[in-house]
Amino acid sequence: MADPRIAFIGVGPEPLVPAAIESRVRDWSAGASVTFTGTVRDSDNGRTVIQLEYEAHPDATAMLASLLTEFCKEHPSLTAAAAAHRTGTLSVGEVAFVACVSSAHRREAFEACADLVDMVKERLPIWKRQVFTDGAEWVGA
Repeated sequence: MADPRIAFIGVGPEPLVPAAIESRVRDWSAGASVTFTGTVRDSDNGRTVIQLEYEAHPDATAMLASLLTEFCKEHPSLTAAAAAHRTGTLSVGEVAFVACVSSAHRREAFEACADLVDMVKERLPIWKRQVFTDGAEWVGA
């Protein structure tokens, strides 16, 4: 059975609205909610970025659900957690990744959100190709 604290899971091409995802983790028993929003920046290592292209493993949504279940077990004090990652072509300024958590206390929420971001970045099979004004490259490939 899925952990009832998992408020939202998403991997796909639809635009992400951080406030809408964050609203899903708010809970009257939580005194703190923390949201991380990853956006496409306009440069990387001195090179001008035009866009990012994200590709995901076909089972990425199920894998994210599994990661969030594991994450919630590791953070029993959380009242809710959510994560979503875009795929497809994103322009500078667009939201690529959102992670949200809530808990009774702020320190737990901040630490848990950082852990969630790290877990998703390290283990979710999503690949990024950066397109620059002078070429393109896969990140971490």
